[in-house]
Amino acid sequence: MAKSTTGKWVSRVGAAGGGRTYRRSRPVNYYGVVGVVVILGLASVVLARYDYQHPHHHAAKAAVAPKVGTTWYAALAVDNCGTRVPYLPTGTSTGGLSLLASNVIKVAPLSAIEAGNNATLTQFSRENAGVTATSTQLDLTTAHGQLRFTTGHRCATGTPDAGKVGRVVYAYWPTLTSSTPTMTTTPSAIKFARYMRLTLAFVPKGVTPLAPTKATVNAMVQAAVTPTTTTTTPVTTPTAPVTSTTVGPTTTAPGSASTTTTTPKG
Repeated sequence: MAKSTTGKWVSRVGAAGGGRTYRRSRPVNYYGVVGVVVILGLASVVLARYDYQHPHHHAAKAAVAPKVGTTWYAALAVDNCGTRVPYLPTGTSTGGLSLLASNVIKVAPLSAIEAGNNATLTQFSRENAGVTATSTQLDLTTAHGQLRFTTGHRCATGTPDAGKVGRVVYAYWPTLTSSTPTMTTTPSAIKFARYMRLTLAFVPKGVTPLAPTKATVNAMVQAAVTPTTTTTTPVTTPTAPVTSTTVGPTTTAPGSASTTTTTPKG
């Protein structure tokens, strides 16, 4: 039987000394591999040291929006069993997640505690004294007083769903073009997004909450497209008018005694 090509190649290698070529090339390959391992080891040590000395470098690159310094706007509504609650009062925020006029929410993180994945409805609730939002409780301060909604209570008289058992639920439309809201009872699961519409609701189960009004959405968009300008009032220094006073000759009124002072000599 004829030897195969592979067999002939093996025979030639054996006839040539059984691997002199291998013995000659081994040191080169061996030291080359060792060199690569050493280089990679040094590189990983240098990288590890850099990461240790700059712990925020990679975190900054991978930071999730909204970052500190970002400014977004969202639209808010409150649905009380089919009735929209009037605009909530402004000026109650203690941080970067604040409520503006017309129920517009300003999302402008000031620190990591309210940036990225921390920019949630729960954080907004913590920073605004007039809003308390949990999975079963919704407390709101309005211009007409305090409202408290609790899951399991019935809708109040005078509302479209009066007498029906309601529940606290939160609905949000992530974008301006979203037609169907995402609904949840977990406020911490709602992370703010640019142009997001959000409704805090107390409605019967199975009812889709009312979305923010067109007026609120327009105010949100207007706030986003209107650049913030700073007006500087020029400082003026008041100048006192210059008056000229002319002193005339001194006269003695009739009947006035004239006093003469004589300095004694010597």
